[in-house]
Amino acid sequence: MEHSFYYDITKIAIAFALGAMLGIEREYKKKPAGFRTLIMITVGATLFTILSNRIAANPDRIAANIITGIGFIGAGVIFKEGIKVSGMTTAATIWISAAIGMATGYGAFPLAISVAVLTLFTLVLLERLEFFFQRFHQVTFYKITFAPESCSVEEIEKKFSELNIRYIKDDQSKINNQIIVFYQLAARKYEFQNLNDFLLKNQAIVGFET
Repeated sequence: MEHSFYYDITKIAIAFALGAMLGIEREYKKKPAGFRTLIMITVGATLFTILSNRIAANPDRIAANIITGIGFIGAGVIFKEGIKVSGMTTAATIWISAAIGMATGYGAFPLAISVAVLTLFTLVLLERLEFFFQRFHQVTFYKITFAPESCSVEEIEKKFSELNIRYIKDDQSKINNQIIVFYQLAARKYEFQNLNDFLLKNQAIVGFET
């Protein structure tokens, strides 16, 4: 029974459904790895696991290679734009989708379904909770560029204090007669909005990005 064709098809069908469930959420949010991608990852991990039990002398070796391969796919959806890194949640979703597929391939259906539901709960409901907490506290990295003849680091940091923003200066450099400073800032959402308004209106600030 364990190696029957219909049992294998059941595993593939469950993997397809679980991958689709997670993929819809990623597709809805327009993430790089969406509906079709997560289905293929989950089904692929399930198939590799089935084959590892069927033909491999050392199934653990194939399982380890699945994890390695998924690591390369996950790295492909992580992007660095300036000082901002995005795609970490999607990469983690790819990683856990492969784990769900492996659990399905081993026949651990309750475990695979439970983890898929927990993952969906984390992606959907806990995101709202995260947004709620960010109203009261969030940490953001800022890159601020200004002309030294019309502004200074001390003036910028004084403004941080006036806006009740806690800061750590990470780095400072000078390029083309412009000062570039990197900060790690901690504040509430409206305090960041006030800071952005100040930076946009201040003529001495050449540019900033978060």
